[in-house]
Parts: sequence; C-alpha cells; structure tokens
Amino acid sequence: MELTFVIEKVVLVSVIFLITLGIAAYSTLAERKIAGYIQGRVGPHRAGPFGVFQPLADGGKMFFKEEIIPSQSNPFLFIAAPCLALLTASIGSAVIPWGQDVTIGDRVIQLQVANINVGILYIFGVVSLGVYGIMIAGWSSNNKYSLMGSVRAASQNISYEIAMGLSLIALLMVTQTLSLREIAEQQNGFWQNGWFSWNFFCQPIGFLIFLVCSFAECNRTPFDLPESENELVAGYHTEYSGFKLGAFLFSEYINMFVSSAVMSTLYFGGYNFPFMNDLGLSANIIAVLGVLFLFAKIFFFIFFFMWIRWTVPRFRYDQLMNLGWKVLIPLSIANIVVTGIWITVKDLL
Repeated sequence: MELTFVIEKVVLVSVIFLITLGIAAYSTLAERKIAGYIQGRVGPHRAGPFGVFQPLADGGKMFFKEEIIPSQSNPFLFIAAPCLALLTASIGSAVIPWGQDVTIGDRVIQLQVANINVGILYIFGVVSLGVYGIMIAGWSSNNKYSLMGSVRAASQNISYEIAMGLSLIALLMVTQTLSLREIAEQQNGFWQNGWFSWNFFCQPIGFLIFLVCSFAECNRTPFDLPESENELVAGYHTEYSGFKLGAFLFSEYINMFVSSAVMSTLYFGGYNFPFMNDLGLSANIIAVLGVLFLFAKIFFFIFFFMWIRWTVPRFRYDQLMNLGWKVLIPLSIANIVVTGIWITVKDLL
C-alpha cells in the first residue's frame, strides 16, 4: 500500500471527522435558534454575536462538570455505553461519497473514505450496532426509567429497520447496485434522456418511508419515546451527566447528519446538481461545487429534522408501533410490488 494513499485517507478521515463534530456542535445552536423562532422568542444570544459561541460554552460546561457514576451501576459498561454510541454514529460516514474525484498533478483523489460495493449493507450494519450503546446504557445504569427507555429504543429501532430495509429494496431494484458511489453516479446532473435522474422522482413512496424511519432511528420527535421526559424522566440517559451525557447528545446529532447525507445520496443525487455538465468548468471546480451542493442538501434535511421536532407532537407508544408494523411495512412491500411491475413493463416496452 502506497504511503501517499495512506496519507490521503488519514487526511480525508480527519477532515470528515472534524466537519462532523463541527456540524453536530452547531446543530445544537441551530436547533435552539429554530425553536426560538417558531416559539416567538430569541434563543441563545449572549455567548458571542448572535450566540455563535454557545456550543463552545455548552461543551466546556459538560467537559468540566462532575462525572457521577451511580454506586449500584456497572461502572465499565456505564462508561462504555456513550463511547459506543458516539463511535457507531461517527463511522457511518465512511462510505458516503462526498464528491467527484479530484485530480492534483498525476494523482486522482477520491472524496470517499471507503468505496465498497456493499455500502448500503455497511450503513445498515452500523445503524444496527447503534442500539447497543442505548441498551447497555439503560441496563448498566440500574435505573428502572433508563431500562424502560432502552427497551423502548431497541424495539423501536428493530421495528423501523425492517420498513427502512424494505423501502431500499425497491430502490435497489431500480439502481441494481449496493454501492453508494454508483447510485450517486447514476443520478448525474438532474435530467437525462427526457426524465429526472434523481431517484426521488421514481421512488417517492420509498423516500417517504425512508424519511419516516430515519426519524425513528435517530430517536427524533415525534419518535423520541426512548427519552420522553414526561414519562421516563430522561430515558436511557437519566443517570448520565457531564461528558458522558454530551457524548450521547453528540451521537444523536451525528446520526442526524449521517442520515441526511445518506438520504441526499440515495434519493437526491448526492453531489450532483442541475446543469453541472453544461457549465464548461474544469472537473476539479465541478467536484468542489458538488461538495457544496451535497452539504446544502444535508443542511436542508437537518433543518427539516428540527422543524418537525418543534411542530409535531410526540406519538403514544402504541401509535408508534402500529405505524411501523401496520402501515410502513405493508406500504413498503406494496412499493416493492409496484416497482417490480413498473420495471417489467418498462423492459417489455
């Protein structure tokens, strides 16, 4: 393995990790600002101009707060749980293609950490591992509210992972690949051969199912039953404080960022943007513009996550489970059948 290749990947991983942490940190400020606007108030505005230093103040507060470990808890698992949650949230971005290849001299640099041909399966594997951090946190805390919150989280994630997987089967029938880069390349530009090239236009139902399941997988309102304050105090992180609590909160925002990137890549062209092939610019400039457009799509979905949180009330738990098992799963199966019929008819014609 070439040393240059290793250096490129280390630099890319470092940049992506720092960007992820920065977006997660300032998502907390954006959420509070959006909440303030929706509720007719100002939001954070004292720590720096317009409150831009508020995430730094919050991070410093959590870092220096006293670390409390309950006497009846399992100390090793109690500490390992937030670390596992943060780790599984961070590694999900490894297979996301952030842009087209960049050429520097005689080297072609791929803006993707790992271009594997089963990228979607990797994403699902990472998502499945994420619930272990929550389960370990609930059990190791030796608190009945934490345990109930973690059990809710596990059953919720398992239920909605099924519908999410079925929604992607229809997309895979159309794209014929599990590679996120190949899926992004198939959506080149915006218009091809007299038809919209973005997968959203041929799989709108699949996207809607995937979007709803993403809310459930990220434990975001209206699917935040694992940490519903009016029932379970704070759910699975009731006993957590300081830096460990911050790790859990960070992992939620990182999951939201990665989910937005995956949705943008699968259904909205990823780094592709309209008329990109007609601008007459160099390939490197197009690649940079593609990265900017991808992040614009990601920020839109992050805003959408926050907008829904402050406008839609929380479901009851029976409503949440009924939606997953009795609505989304049958709807995703019907979407697979309709997609199969559509592909067959198109091939015959």
